[in-house]
Amino acid sequence: MAVPGASLVPVLLLGLGACLATAHSPTGVECILFNEEYMTCTWGSGQTLTANYSLYYWYENRSPVVECQQYLWERGVRIGCRFEQSEIIQFQPFHVRVNASLNGQTLEIPSNRMELQNLVKPEAPVNLTIRNMSSNQLQLTWSSPYPKAHCLEHAVKYKSNKDTSWMKQEVKGDIFSFPSVDYEKYYTFYVRSKINNYCGNTQLWSEWSVPVFWGNNSTSKGVAEEQLQWFWIHTVLIPIASCLLLLVLVVLLVRMERVWVIIMPRIPNPSKNFDDLFITHNGDFQEWVGVPKDVVESFKPNYSESICHVSELPSKEGYEPLQDNSSHPPGVPGPQEHGPYKNSYVGV
Repeated sequence: MAVPGASLVPVLLLGLGACLATAHSPTGVECILFNEEYMTCTWGSGQTLTANYSLYYWYENRSPVVECQQYLWERGVRIGCRFEQSEIIQFQPFHVRVNASLNGQTLEIPSNRMELQNLVKPEAPVNLTIRNMSSNQLQLTWSSPYPKAHCLEHAVKYKSNKDTSWMKQEVKGDIFSFPSVDYEKYYTFYVRSKINNYCGNTQLWSEWSVPVFWGNNSTSKGVAEEQLQWFWIHTVLIPIASCLLLLVLVVLLVRMERVWVIIMPRIPNPSKNFDDLFITHNGDFQEWVGVPKDVVESFKPNYSESICHVSELPSKEGYEPLQDNSSHPPGVPGPQEHGPYKNSYVGV
């Protein structure tokens, strides 16, 4: 009797393996043999890999399966394996297998068969030298750190200071002849190498070498003079011109301030001119302006004038004459019994 759900177990396992292979397996294992000194096999980067990977390798019909002894790490994740020269065997089929482990599940990811002699990447050439062979011909030579120089072919690229694109030419040996040169130009040369078809089948070129330059005395002198001119322009001329411009702006600003003062003069404050009037002379304007005292006294009023008596006389018709006032003291009116006016007025 079949156990319920037992038939679903293989299906679930296959589904889990497919998900693990799709989501976490590397896109492929890439191996490069650097100058026949060491080899690296990588399968991704720490940014894309999340599972725990292990690499196993073997040579066909020669050795058992061996795990990588020196892993390459990035952000805590294994991204490759490094092989020393003692672990490398050329002209023997090479196999690797990568195991991906995640959440207790392991998935084997086999790789294709590799031929290590087709994975060699030589080191860049060194000691580039240029010689003048004739009036218009140059010869470029170099040496290579790769131990098997007869297995190399090379490529040279060059350009003058008046060219816009690089010229490239493949060379079988380690000598490059440049048949026609222009003494008015300044040339730059690079060289790189790769394994030729006699020792392997690869398209792995080395890095470009350190450049070497050539140019006649006038060209070199012209380049040096141009660099010197740019140096003086940047370090001397530009700072001096900036300072002069700043000085001119300051002078113009000062002159504009003077012109503005002439056009629109400031209103003076007269309060300080009257400090002596109120502080020293206590507000006495005549004393402050210096008027003589006799002049001041002449303007004072004199109240010593005599008193003048003024009275109004009644009309003669219908009234009795006024009594004689001679017996009365001066300034005192006499009695009036029938006058229309009872009071008299005294004017001063």
